[in-house]
Amino acid sequence: MGVHGFAGWVAEFEGEKAGRAATPEPEWGRGADLPAALCRSLQKFQVGEDGDGANLIAKADRAGDPGYSAAVRLFVDEERNHARLLAELLGAAGVPLLDGHWTDALFVRARRLLGLRTELMVLMVAELVAVEYYGKVRDGVADPLARDVAARILRDERRHIPFHVLRLRQSPAGRAAPFQLFAVLVWRLLVPVAAVFVAVDHGPALHAVRASRVGFVLAVLRRASAVAAELSGKGDRATAPVTAPEPAGE
Repeated sequence: MGVHGFAGWVAEFEGEKAGRAATPEPEWGRGADLPAALCRSLQKFQVGEDGDGANLIAKADRAGDPGYSAAVRLFVDEERNHARLLAELLGAAGVPLLDGHWTDALFVRARRLLGLRTELMVLMVAELVAVEYYGKVRDGVADPLARDVAARILRDERRHIPFHVLRLRQSPAGRAAPFQLFAVLVWRLLVPVAAVFVAVDHGPALHAVRASRVGFVLAVLRRASAVAAELSGKGDRATAPVTAPEPAGE
């Protein structure tokens, strides 16, 4: 699908929403048998997915593009659905939810520091981490319910990256080459810091799904390199509301 602009993304998000409504829910009643380390990790990710998105929506509204504002609301709805899916999965495993976590509080403060552009740059770091994390869970966990949930979330997270890239490339600052190059450089320095932090903090969970900390970090950096090329104007995939097929084994 080669639709350009945010009207295409609104249609994409709405199509996904209709598809979710027509797709049966995961079989929550079967319960879930998850490693304790993975449960602790999923608790933290659930907190990170669970937010009302009001700050991002307000910034999108101030940007003055109704199409983008509509798309952001649909994006936020998907993130809320991820929080719901994780909550249901943890419930099926008999694991309580966390009221909050300091890592999420720090992340939220960081992305709210400045304007829309800063928030999206920080959000994209989280999306890159999420893509690798849910991919590792999907491919490495034995429990079928957890695999189902991880696959559903992963499908959305992979689509979110080009959505954010498109906005960053189309913003006035994104079209100013010197500023863009500096922003991408700073962003590329932030990505490995975040990847290493998550790899250490969630290392036991990665081990539980047969993934290594080093492999996780390297995978995040590979994806970040491709995104940085798009942000710098060296790629063109960001204009379309879909990504290339996921490589086998990821």
